[in-house]
Amino acid sequence: MREQNKHGVFATFWQYTHGLKRYFFLALLTTFGSILFSFLTPQIIRLTVDSVIGDEPFDLPRLFAGLPEQLGGRENLRQHLVVIGIAILLCTLIEGVCTLCSRLLMSHGTESYVKRLRDSIFRHIQHLPFRWHTRNRTGDIIQRCSADMDVIRNFVANQLLEVIRITLLIGTALWLMASMNVRLTLVAAAFIPLVAWYSGFFFKRLSRKFRVADEAEGELTVTVQENLTGVRVVRAFGQEQQELDKFDRWNGEHYRLWVDMGILMGSYWGIGEFVTAFQVMTIIAVGSYLAYRGQLTFGEFLAFVSYNRTLAFPLRRLGRILSDMSKTKVSAERLAEIYHAEEEHDGPEAQKPVIRGEIDFDRVTFAYDGANVLEDVSFHIPAGSTFGILGNTGSGKSTLSYLLDRLYDLEPGCGAISVDGTDVRDIDRTVLRQAIGVTLQEPFLFSKTIAENIAAATPGASMEDIRRAAAIADVDDNITEFPSGYDTIVGERGVTLSGGQKQRVAIARTLMRRCPIMIFDDSMSAVDLSTDAHIRRALKTETGGATVILISHRINTLIDCDNILVLENGRVAESGTHRELIAREGGIYRRTYDLQSAASLGEEVRA
Repeated sequence: MREQNKHGVFATFWQYTHGLKRYFFLALLTTFGSILFSFLTPQIIRLTVDSVIGDEPFDLPRLFAGLPEQLGGRENLRQHLVVIGIAILLCTLIEGVCTLCSRLLMSHGTESYVKRLRDSIFRHIQHLPFRWHTRNRTGDIIQRCSADMDVIRNFVANQLLEVIRITLLIGTALWLMASMNVRLTLVAAAFIPLVAWYSGFFFKRLSRKFRVADEAEGELTVTVQENLTGVRVVRAFGQEQQELDKFDRWNGEHYRLWVDMGILMGSYWGIGEFVTAFQVMTIIAVGSYLAYRGQLTFGEFLAFVSYNRTLAFPLRRLGRILSDMSKTKVSAERLAEIYHAEEEHDGPEAQKPVIRGEIDFDRVTFAYDGANVLEDVSFHIPAGSTFGILGNTGSGKSTLSYLLDRLYDLEPGCGAISVDGTDVRDIDRTVLRQAIGVTLQEPFLFSKTIAENIAAATPGASMEDIRRAAAIADVDDNITEFPSGYDTIVGERGVTLSGGQKQRVAIARTLMRRCPIMIFDDSMSAVDLSTDAHIRRALKTETGGATVILISHRINTLIDCDNILVLENGRVAESGTHRELIAREGGIYRRTYDLQSAASLGEEVRA
């Protein structure tokens, strides 16, 4: 997946703020109100020390110049200091209300925004080409959509508002400090460029290290996901120690990278603490000197120290946010790589025909990553017929079904595939795929009941229809023997069922859809010969005129097909009915038949 520039990443995530900007704007306004009232308290203390307890004239903005007189003057305020206490409490209360409103507004805006992101990326992944899914590992995709999405959420919910809040705090603090003493303000502000410089320096290094650490976490997630998915294989082959070693290797790498991150962040915070402490010490020293020289009142000194404390913490906090933003930048880029992956799309001229099931492959050539899998393959399947495809592993049998279902598209000049005389590339993908039912050799079953799995593609199906499809697939008797029958919960990836039972449940699921084209891709490889024969007879009579394609390496599965195609190394080696092919001495089909017949006879003798 290609890297996206910063502008592209920003534009990707900005588009999802539509209709939510008002929440962020109101959160910003209430944040400003919170800052304003928090800064009023030091000013009230300054005026109390200098002009109420002391004899300095009241230094107030023109708008509030007459307020002391309205409150009874200096003497009345000295006798009723409780009024000043109430004023401070009132400012604190308003500050708290503003903070609460800001958090509520930000929370609503953030969660709505992140929900849109999650909905959008899941919807986008559903429409990405099959080729994209084969090139990207599930664990890494999950890690991006979970951990990286949480980093984005944390940034929007906390860091974004905090950056704005800190910027306002620093700007307002410097303005109020300058209104009291410009010289001391310049001393305080002199440290800001230093903090900004070393924060930027660490930001770049942290960004690079976090990307490597995040990718290592993705590898760790992939390792765990593959282990849990293939738990039966791991147990069957005694690979527990090898899996432990692999996990330990990636976990150790993950540990090392995050320790390096910790060292780098520890260095950053150590420098930050020193710079902050030195800045506070400098302000106290210079402020004390100016107060001693009479260039700064005691009340102004107290207010200045208060503002400087307010200034020092945001500077440290801003640095930490910048370091966290390096993580956000990496996570945003990793998510943007998924967002910018091109979806499958049909042109405006895409047709939506009523499909009957006549299929033509005309000189089809196809390659995976430059290696040819099919070469010059041509054949015709009449609508309503049963068509068999035989071939060794890697001969291209499954690729034919992938191309027919448009999981892959043919490159220009590599032949054509048509359904009812229309090139499949001109047919709307949704219409085409709804017309094709596919059962794979390794079917995927959901962690639901057996009934829900059979009816997964046909919501609202009746129990009668479910049992009828199961009976055709010769699995009804097996299901009813379970204590919970059709309400039996299928374990993750179907581990509750045997291989043959899973295949037959998947066949029943395909039959429920009643598609005009049905493909069974080696989907009876795990059932015995008698069950295979029963299913074939039922398919012959119960598929309602559908075009049935049986892909298998077992001749018994194909024996009743109207026509059989034999593939060898991606090319059509033979074609004909079972009788025609069996009559060809030395042919691939005849040799395969003889070998399988001999093997079957040997098993009967041993039995």
